[in-house]
Amino acid sequence: MYIDTHCHLDFSEFEQDRKQIIENANKQGVRYIINIGTSVSSSLKSVEISKQYECVFSTVGIHPTEIENISISDIEKINELVKNTKIAGIGEVGLDFHYSRKSEDKQKEFLIYQIEIAEKHKIPLVIHQREAEKEIKEILENRNLPERIVFHCVSGDQEMLDWCMKKGFYISFTGIVTFPKAINVHNMAKLVPLDRFFIETDAPFLAPVPFRGKRNEPSHVRFVLEKIAQIKQMDKEKLEDIIFNNSIKFFNIP
Repeated sequence: MYIDTHCHLDFSEFEQDRKQIIENANKQGVRYIINIGTSVSSSLKSVEISKQYECVFSTVGIHPTEIENISISDIEKINELVKNTKIAGIGEVGLDFHYSRKSEDKQKEFLIYQIEIAEKHKIPLVIHQREAEKEIKEILENRNLPERIVFHCVSGDQEMLDWCMKKGFYISFTGIVTFPKAINVHNMAKLVPLDRFFIETDAPFLAPVPFRGKRNEPSHVRFVLEKIAQIKQMDKEKLEDIIFNNSIKFFNIP
């Protein structure tokens, strides 16, 4: 049994065959899928998909690259969406300075708003961090946090990983871990304790080997697990059970 803890079935890439993609994932042993919101409209659609498919849960949130054109009223809409059933968390939220720092202050402001929503409702927080390690550490060190936080699509260095482990955060690995040249991510997979990580696809992005360059989908999550089992030199079925139980507990899936 697998759980894809982070994908985007609400995106246009799945508009024509979403039902088939979900059925295919189920056939491949994916018992649950967590669909991740990235904007108000994406979050609304994520909630609707979770209502249509028993195996799908959703998160709601505003991605840092969507921040420029939003207002405080959008945060109020996210806060309202949390009241829906099958909400697994707030996300994906965070900081992303890869392309520009033009919206840095607003990214920080709206990340804090969404941290407060997660803490208020006692639900997990799914964090996106790209080229903003120092800044995200400063924010998370200086306020009340929800008990459960995961850094999705892990990247960074040993120092960042050590900090996440010290803070009790979780780490989630994507298909990047299957890339031969992703040595840094391989090393992180080797070091993360068994009770502190998940697997995800981030579909439609980051398809693992042997699908690299193609549209990713939840059924491919098993290739992430198989690579991590190889890196950790452990039995695949045992690792499968551990990750499944980690995910169920973290996202409070009944």
